[in-house]
Amino acid sequence: MSLLAGRRVVVTGVLTEASLASAVVRLALAEGAEVLLTSPVCRAHRITSRVAPRLGVAEPVLELDVTLQQDLDALADAVREAGWDRVDGVVHALGYLPEGFEGTTFAGTPWALASQVFEVTAWSLAAVAHALDPLLVRGSAVVGLTQDSSQVWGDPDWLQVSHAALAATARSLARELGPRGVRVNLVACGPVATLLARALPGHTSLVEEYDVRAPLGWDATSDTSSGAIAKAAVMLLSSWFPATTGEVITVDGGATAVGVR
Repeated sequence: MSLLAGRRVVVTGVLTEASLASAVVRLALAEGAEVLLTSPVCRAHRITSRVAPRLGVAEPVLELDVTLQQDLDALADAVREAGWDRVDGVVHALGYLPEGFEGTTFAGTPWALASQVFEVTAWSLAAVAHALDPLLVRGSAVVGLTQDSSQVWGDPDWLQVSHAALAATARSLARELGPRGVRVNLVACGPVATLLARALPGHTSLVEEYDVRAPLGWDATSDTSSGAIAKAAVMLLSSWFPATTGEVITVDGGATAVGVR
């Protein structure tokens, strides 16, 4: 039996076919899920709509800019209009680096920029879960994609800080939604050559560091690596982890588990 047979999953963060969210979508569909996509920001709706059929998603792409309250307020109704009366899974794969961050130091980053990173990357997990709350049922699973935040990797930036906040947000959501039988977990991903990752300063050196450290090896450009991340996400979306919530499952070839090779 397929892992996600009969399960309905809303996926955020699909912008290109090479994104991690797209890898999750492909595997979720292969495992029997129905999938609805939301566009990361309003101006990306056309892009996501073009990518959707190439991923095998026939449903309409829903507009969701998490910085717009009207989009969050309309999300549950938009899902209902697509013909769904429930949501069994939510994939949060949102991260953001605003224009202008390149020219600042970590401590010198103004709140106007740092707050945007925090809002989209961390706060939005709770916002999306709240928006879809009327449709979540017992056994539903919320899965977010994050990165290791136990230490600083490469140059410090507010995206790393926001991922630490994302982990705290997931734990708080797990506590709040647990009594209703809804699980919330994160997958901490090793670096993958996505559009956002390539925009980060020091991405190349970070990839090299992971490749050296990881006992199992880690290739940021390989479909095997993105596939391993997708498998972890799909497992957490399934019923195979019925008593696991508030956790961060690391998928990085073991790089963060060791010090120096």
